[in-house]
Amino acid sequence: MPGCVPRSRAEALPHQSPPAPHRPPPVPVGLLRVRVALAIVVVGLGVALHAPSTRAAGEPDYRKALETSQAAIGRATGEFRFTDSAGRPVSLAQLRDRPLVVSFVYTGCFQACPVATQFLANAVRTARKALGEDSFRVVSIGFNQPFDSPQAMAAFARQNGVSEADWLFLSPQASDVPALTRAFGFSYERTPKGFDHVTQLSVVDTRGVIVRQVYGDSFEMPMLVEPLKALLSGQAVQTLSVEGLWQKVKLYCTVYDPFTGGYRLNYSIFVEIFAGLTTLGAVGWFIVRGLRRGRPA
Repeated sequence: MPGCVPRSRAEALPHQSPPAPHRPPPVPVGLLRVRVALAIVVVGLGVALHAPSTRAAGEPDYRKALETSQAAIGRATGEFRFTDSAGRPVSLAQLRDRPLVVSFVYTGCFQACPVATQFLANAVRTARKALGEDSFRVVSIGFNQPFDSPQAMAAFARQNGVSEADWLFLSPQASDVPALTRAFGFSYERTPKGFDHVTQLSVVDTRGVIVRQVYGDSFEMPMLVEPLKALLSGQAVQTLSVEGLWQKVKLYCTVYDPFTGGYRLNYSIFVEIFAGLTTLGAVGWFIVRGLRRGRPA
């Protein structure tokens, strides 16, 4: 639950974000997939276990914040309405044609929110390169109302170099903020000079259900990309077409490369699939041929 405060106070606070990620040594692709899956489970489901069991007077309750966040997984986000940075009305229901990545920010913050947003911008570019440019949407919601106005959110987007069409900066009604943050499991506490709050991303499916929470102002790419990949793969299965099948195969063959920190197509998997289909076809042909020979004239 990193502190999110004006610059004058930022240097006085200890940095509370998770430590820089450790890059694993080279491992085989199969073993890497297992490690990535385990890492996602550990971070997604067990992160609350690492919160301190005791806290000093006045210190935010990190364990409670993480438990609240995790409890939101599997929850429908509900119907909320916003105003985007261009002054247009937007609702969550309008954004359900694709998976959605949701972050909460505070435009008066000069430390945690800008750092997290800039890192997310890089992660989004990596994810879209791997999964498709229009494969998912991103929204950043200003929870400090009425100060996180559409104009303030537009300025925040510019200051952090975000200008993508599928990334919206939204201002909710002040009266909706308690229910909205509760729906997403987002916790924050007002301080004399700002807010202490959880730095989290919520991955939401096309039904409006939260499927994953990602924590910290930086994280390993699979933490965000893998749940999006799983959602998109499920959508491809529902699309009964050659295009849907091809999308499913591409998503399956897109793997994380720890050496570059990005994603790439693993063409060896295409070869394995082709070899498997060829073998099955040959076995089927021999079976059919044997059955025909065994029939009486």
